[in-house]
Amino acid sequence: MQFTAKQISEFITGTIDGDENAQVGELSKIEDGKPGSLCFLSNPKYENYLYSTNASIVIVSEDFVPSQPVKSTLVKVADPYSAFSILLEKYNEVINQTNNKAGIEQPCFIHPSAKIGNNVFIAAFSYIAENVEIGDHSRIMAQVYVGPDSKIGTECTINPGVKIYNRTVIGDRVLIHSNSVIGSDGFGFAPQPDGTYSKIAQIGNVVIEDDVEIGSNTTIDRATMGSTFIRKGVKLDNLIQIAHNVDVGEHSVVAAQTGISGSTKLGEKSTIAGQVGIAGHLSLAKGTQIGAQAGINFSTTEENKQWHGSPAQPLRDWMRASVIFKQLPAVEKRIAVLEKTISDLKALLEQTSK
Repeated sequence: MQFTAKQISEFITGTIDGDENAQVGELSKIEDGKPGSLCFLSNPKYENYLYSTNASIVIVSEDFVPSQPVKSTLVKVADPYSAFSILLEKYNEVINQTNNKAGIEQPCFIHPSAKIGNNVFIAAFSYIAENVEIGDHSRIMAQVYVGPDSKIGTECTINPGVKIYNRTVIGDRVLIHSNSVIGSDGFGFAPQPDGTYSKIAQIGNVVIEDDVEIGSNTTIDRATMGSTFIRKGVKLDNLIQIAHNVDVGEHSVVAAQTGISGSTKLGEKSTIAGQVGIAGHLSLAKGTQIGAQAGINFSTTEENKQWHGSPAQPLRDWMRASVIFKQLPAVEKRIAVLEKTISDLKALLEQTSK
C-alpha cells in the first residue's frame, strides 16, 4: 500500500518541505532508508544520516533547519517520535492480518460454561477452562491456557504460550506477550523447627486493569490473600518478576530484569530501569524514578525523586559518590605515599632526639 507525503502530513498534522507527491510503502530506520521508505529523525545525534539517507520521506521536528541539502521530502511535526509511533501502529495493523481474524480454530478446548464475546479469535491448541469470560474483539493466540473463573476484557491480545491461572481478572485493551505467566503461586514458605519449609497456600489472584502491556517471559504471582494489582496503563518489559500482593501504580513503566518483592506498593507514574531489585513490604512515592541496577530496601515519601546505586541513594549523592569511587585507586596511592613520608619523619625525629 502506497501513501503520499500529503496523505501522511494530513494524518499526523504536519507540514511538507519538498515533494508532496513523494510516495512510500514501508517504514525504516533513517540509517537504512531507501527509495520508497519512510523514517523519522528525533535524536540530534542521527542528523548526519539525514543527508545521506535514500528514504523518500523523513519526519522531523517542526523547528528543524537542515545544515546541508536534503534529498528526502520532509514532513515537519511537533513531536517526530510520537508521530512515527502512530504510523508504526497503523502499519502494524495493516500487515498483521490476525487483527482481523475471528472465530475458533481447531483443535482447541473451550469448556461449555465459558462465555465468549462477539468477534473473538481463539487460535488452535488453546485451552479455555470452566467459567472463563472473554470480552468482545479479543484475540487468544495459539497454546494459551486460561484457567477457571478467569475474566478477560474487550480488545485484549493474549499472545502464544501465555499461561493465565485461575481467577485472574484482566481489563480491556490489555496486551500480554508470549510465554508470560499470570497468577502463579507467590513465593511463600514457613520455616519449620527441623530446618525444612512448609508451603503457604496462595489463595488470592491477580488483577490487571485496562490498557496494560506485559512483555514476554514476565511472571506475576497471585496474592497470598487478596490481589496482586497491575494498575491502569502500566507497561511492563520482558523478564520481570512481580511477587505476591505487589501493587504497581497507574501508568508506571518497569524495564527488563527488574524484580519487585512481595507486598511492595509502587506509586503511580513511576519509572523503574532495568535490573532493579526492590525489597518487600515497601511503599514507593508517586513518580519515583530508579536507575538501572539499583537496589531499593527502604520506603520513600518524596514524590518524583530519582534514586541510583545499590544500596540506592538520591541521584546527586550517587553522582558525587561515583566520582569519588573512580578516584579511589589514586587516593590509595597518595595515602601510601603519605604513610611512608610520616614513617620516615618519625624515624628521623627518633634519631634526632637521641
